[in-house]
Amino acid sequence: MSKYSLEKILELMNHPSNIRNISVIAHVDHGKTTLTDSMVSKAGIISTKLAGEKRVMDTRKDEQLRCITIKSTAISLYYELDEQSLPQDSDGNSFLINLIDSPGHVDFSSEVTAALRVSDGALVVVDCVSGAFVQTETVLNQALSERVKPVLMINKVDRAILELQLEPEEIYQQFVKVIESINVIISSYEDEYLGDIIIGPTKSNVAFGAGKQGWSFTLNQFAEMYAKKWNMPKEKILKRLWGDNFWDPKRKKWVKTKKDKEGNVLERGFCKYVIGPICQLFKLVNQKEKNEKALNKLLNGIGVKLTNEEREEESKELLVTIMKKFLPAADALIEMIIYHLPSPKVAQRYRVQNLYAGDQNDECAQAIANCDPDGPVMMYVSKMIPTKKKGRFYAFGRVFSGTIKSGQKVTILGQNYSAEFPKKDRFITKVQNTVLMMGNKIEPLIKCCCGNMIGLVGVDDYLVKTGTITTHENAYPFKQMSFTVSPVVRIAIKPKKIQNLPKLIEGMQKLEKADSCVKCLIDEKSGEYIIAGAGELHLEICLKDLKDDYCKGIEIISSDPVVSFSETVTQESSQVCLAKSANNHNRLFVKAYPLEEGIINTIEKVNKDQKIYSTNNFLNTLTTKYSWDKKFVKKIWAFGPEQTGPNLLIDTTKGIQYLNEIKSACSAGFQSFTGVGVLCNEPVRGVKIEIKDVKLHADSIHRGENQVIPMAINSFYASELTAKPRLMEPIFLCEISVPKYISGQVYNLLNQKRGIVLSEIPKEGSNLVIIKSDLPIIESFGFNADLRSATQGKAFEQCVFDHWEVVEEDPLKEGTRANKWMKETRVRKGLEPVPFPLEHYHDKL
Repeated sequence: MSKYSLEKILELMNHPSNIRNISVIAHVDHGKTTLTDSMVSKAGIISTKLAGEKRVMDTRKDEQLRCITIKSTAISLYYELDEQSLPQDSDGNSFLINLIDSPGHVDFSSEVTAALRVSDGALVVVDCVSGAFVQTETVLNQALSERVKPVLMINKVDRAILELQLEPEEIYQQFVKVIESINVIISSYEDEYLGDIIIGPTKSNVAFGAGKQGWSFTLNQFAEMYAKKWNMPKEKILKRLWGDNFWDPKRKKWVKTKKDKEGNVLERGFCKYVIGPICQLFKLVNQKEKNEKALNKLLNGIGVKLTNEEREEESKELLVTIMKKFLPAADALIEMIIYHLPSPKVAQRYRVQNLYAGDQNDECAQAIANCDPDGPVMMYVSKMIPTKKKGRFYAFGRVFSGTIKSGQKVTILGQNYSAEFPKKDRFITKVQNTVLMMGNKIEPLIKCCCGNMIGLVGVDDYLVKTGTITTHENAYPFKQMSFTVSPVVRIAIKPKKIQNLPKLIEGMQKLEKADSCVKCLIDEKSGEYIIAGAGELHLEICLKDLKDDYCKGIEIISSDPVVSFSETVTQESSQVCLAKSANNHNRLFVKAYPLEEGIINTIEKVNKDQKIYSTNNFLNTLTTKYSWDKKFVKKIWAFGPEQTGPNLLIDTTKGIQYLNEIKSACSAGFQSFTGVGVLCNEPVRGVKIEIKDVKLHADSIHRGENQVIPMAINSFYASELTAKPRLMEPIFLCEISVPKYISGQVYNLLNQKRGIVLSEIPKEGSNLVIIKSDLPIIESFGFNADLRSATQGKAFEQCVFDHWEVVEEDPLKEGTRANKWMKETRVRKGLEPVPFPLEHYHDKL
């Protein structure tokens, strides 16, 4: 075991070629945190005996109690390799691995996004029995979209051997399925900058093992073992240990066919020389009293020596002891990470285009690409981590260029900063301290070179969730992260005693800062205090943190969870809608149209901080794929809400005098309209507003913003009401693993919950089936408990937000389900149960 040395870590931080920044990602309960224990123990931070049991990266009490990771946690690990075989670009044989253990539950996917933004590589962990689930695909897609290179760990191999008692050939076939499923996802991303990232055991970027037992291996390790034993080139052996390579003992040669000339079944190289001996070892240990001689012979053959105390251990403990000595998990993982994942010096060359919002030829972009320690400081803060001092936060992120120091004067560009309005969300301050995050501990630093993950003290007052920290006067910010989950589930809260309201509001502000996905809102009309999150579990954790940490000592009352809707239109407005300004000197004529789903998706895929209307690819898509008129495409005025949402405001007028003077006011009205629609003040989605005509007063004093903005909002509301408005509800993609013989119970439950079954796929090698279905989020509350009850606890579900779906019923027609939802939402927000009629917004000529 290595001895933990902070001095060596600090020294290596100045050598980007010997740094690896990685995130461990997986589906929930596939063994990320227990696997990470082995790497932490190898670095000398915990003992080898505790590896797999301590779960050192679960730093919260509720994580330990629930056995689930809730917040991503970073730690820096120091290792030394054999000097005889080092990566080409390395500077010596010492390496620093900055590792982040991320959550697997879909409700905490925003933590995965934040972790991947500051990583260059990803260790993807998959349970060899369960295989890749929907969340495995989600987190891998997140990694690839951030240009983060993956390697694979097939975990829980002990389950295949002990629980399922599979034969070596069956285990091999199970491995093949897992690898193929991961490669299918990878192959859908064609990125010339990432190069060939297809994984394969002969490339040594796939490991197999059992994190809880503390062992794993790559084929490279076995090839080296047999190369010494047989006195053959390692590369030649490596190729024989995977795929259709069978050993023919009679002819003493490798063949490609499964049977010899006499029809005898031959043993695959992987089964005979890799997994076969491991299975044999498991059997001998489990029956050690009967097979003591055979066990001792095998242990001598693999070079494992046991003490007298270890020999007296029970079979289960003895097996773990032997496997940790024979194939220590950290050795295989470190080999994969150091040899097959890039250093910051390599990765930042191709990641800079995805990261930096400015010109790729400017000084900051070049410094990021070169990982230049002498360039301007460019650091991205991906999340805020609460400190032990209540109410204060570490700004955690990565330094991409330059060297950041304690006491240094820096410029902070918040997540709402825009180069068009350079004074907004821009602050100049000093960094109080720089710290190294070590799980639940911190280590103080004097300075930090580029290529490293660090925490900053003293800048939390200027950041809400994320941001850019720089020393360059004209730097552009880093691009905002794109999350796979949305805060579509919400609860209303209030203090039991009204005098505690200021403390509650302050606590909500801190909660919002600490969580990338949570939104804390105050509805001015209803007076409600709202927390919005990704799902039931996410809201439960948020409420717990609010009560225990940010509002400690006050009693909080919370409502049942409710769902956020969206509003849309389903046809062209039945008439041109007119709205007049309050002074009756200006008139605006508009119509609303539904946007095609393809256009909506295209808009949503564009990074939020990009100016979408200047993105030529998007404009070309509108004209070529969707046959839009080029002259109107060039006259897109705004996207909304927040200038990024999937709604368009387009000027289709000709020869209107003074029109450019009201553009910003109309855009502001459009932002207001798309943020709170006419039906129930919910965000608008998939609506195009066309300005058909404008009548403006000749004197500019009569066409100011106070006249134009209310006029624009009224005209947009009127156009929505005349375009067959509908509610949209959020839909989960629900993946349920259940034994085939009780799958009928799942179908019945889904039917009750308005779920639509998309597919049912048998899981080979077991009696399980995987049922995929669409499940309305409004029906998902309590679904987990109902599913457990209906299947006697034998079904496991995972739900991830998938899409918005139009509710076909007319929300303005009494008695419909949509009308009920609209009224409930309006009453909850303190509005009248029914929206104002068309005449309230639409003026007559």
